[in-house]
Amino acid sequence: MKKITLLIIALTTFSCTQAQKTEFSKKALSETLLSTDGNQVKFKDILKKQKGKTTIIEFWASWCGDCVKAMPKLKELQANNPSVSYVFMSMDKTADKWKAGIDKHQLDGLHYMANDGMKGVFGTAVDLDWIPRYIIIDKTGKIVVYRAIETDFEKINDTLKKLESI
Repeated sequence: MKKITLLIIALTTFSCTQAQKTEFSKKALSETLLSTDGNQVKFKDILKKQKGKTTIIEFWASWCGDCVKAMPKLKELQANNPSVSYVFMSMDKTADKWKAGIDKHQLDGLHYMANDGMKGVFGTAVDLDWIPRYIIIDKTGKIVVYRAIETDFEKINDTLKKLESI
């Protein structure tokens, strides 16, 4: 009986940490990110500009091997879903490396960089524990998929197709 109780507690704990969120925390919304023109922009203002558009937010970094490995799949996703807006959130440590990564990988979309890296205030506020990480937001601004990684492209594509038909 003890083993069953421990298993239930473990499963409950794990499922709660992986919970699907439908909106960002106030802390995340109030955080600022660096734009490519050198200005600081609040995350909530970035999201406001996406209202009315299906949006994928990708958290990535130029130093991240898994991020670079996923780029061809991301480009395929963009080609197959041209009406989707793409927002890239870099976790690079310097703006120079971030901008070089954008150029090197020819990333088409809007670009911002966290001011304090992956484990900083913004990364913590969006539960960032792995990159690349993808969040899908529908046209109303609701989070549809809160946690997808580079192995979830089929799930991401299926979700985008469903949102397109709505």
